[in-house]
Amino acid sequence: MTRPHAHLTCFCLLFLLAAGVVRATEPIRLGFFMSMTGRDASFGEASVKGARLAVEELNAAGGVLGRPIELIVEDNRSIAGESVTAVKKLISRDKVVALIGECVSARTLEAAPVAQTAGVPLVTPGSTNPRVTDIGNCIFRVCFADPFQGEVLASFAYRRLGLRRAALLIDNTAPYSVGLAEAFRATFTALGGEIVVRQQYTGGERDFRAQLTTIRAARPDFIFLPAYYVEAGLAAKQARELGLALPFLGGDAYEAPQFLDIGGAALEGTYYSTHYSPENRDPTVQRFVASFRQRHGIVPNGLAALTYDAVRLIADAITRASSTGHAEVRAALAATRDFASVTGRTTMNAHRDAVKDAAIMTVRDGRIVFVETVRP
Repeated sequence: MTRPHAHLTCFCLLFLLAAGVVRATEPIRLGFFMSMTGRDASFGEASVKGARLAVEELNAAGGVLGRPIELIVEDNRSIAGESVTAVKKLISRDKVVALIGECVSARTLEAAPVAQTAGVPLVTPGSTNPRVTDIGNCIFRVCFADPFQGEVLASFAYRRLGLRRAALLIDNTAPYSVGLAEAFRATFTALGGEIVVRQQYTGGERDFRAQLTTIRAARPDFIFLPAYYVEAGLAAKQARELGLALPFLGGDAYEAPQFLDIGGAALEGTYYSTHYSPENRDPTVQRFVASFRQRHGIVPNGLAALTYDAVRLIADAITRASSTGHAEVRAALAATRDFASVTGRTTMNAHRDAVKDAAIMTVRDGRIVFVETVRP
């Protein structure tokens, strides 16, 4: 038996669907792929906190184009190849408007060709290897790239610290480590510095004593170690055990809460570059730090800030495009100029790289302390 007005109700619902009224309440899905477990879980944990805070704030303000944002998270488990699986799922099954990930350059390089082929915009928060955006016009980054980071660190070592003899300790399996080491070497030697020894290791190693013994014999002024935080902390401890009291310098991959836990007192005097400092008094930075601390009870690191910025940048592009179409969002991202973000005003250059400041940090008395900001 059909109730009275049932046909009329169905007709009205079909009309509303056709008019887009009901559809307008469907969420705008953003795909997030990162290492939530495994060796690099600290990166994913920080990043997803920043992403979720951005989503919460956007939705509290009414969403984007009148629709809520939904973040769909996939864990690549810090395993090579898993990012491809995650991105294929996010694109084909979840129908995401855009992708956010990875922080590790090698895993972004795996996933980006899939996004490019599908025409889905991908914004990496922290992959600094220059080859990432070479993949195609759908790939963007909100962080600086390694040529700038390497130049900053080399100039800081030579001019600010007065160091002249460098030892390089490189993960020969990681595009991040290899690329950053080459950028550092080029600038440091151009300034008049000397690379007195170069040692390599394979990602995932835990014992660096053989390489450090060779480095000790070369008598460098410091060790440049463009590594991820686990290897950096372990290498610093083992260096001190071998009597090497040299300073370590590295890049943004040192930025993890576990860095100090792993390296402890051996990290005293270490310097590294990163993407922002929570000590920056800029109102945009301080609002973010206060909100993040209230939400999570900790001070946000650079990856949290970058991923927060990535979500908001995509939301801004969707708003400017007045569309969730992949091509329209990609074009709006490419046209980004002077977008106010936590990690500095973002303008996409012709290569879809953000031109950003770098912050130099040091370990002093067991704490991470801001040293200075370096502009491009």
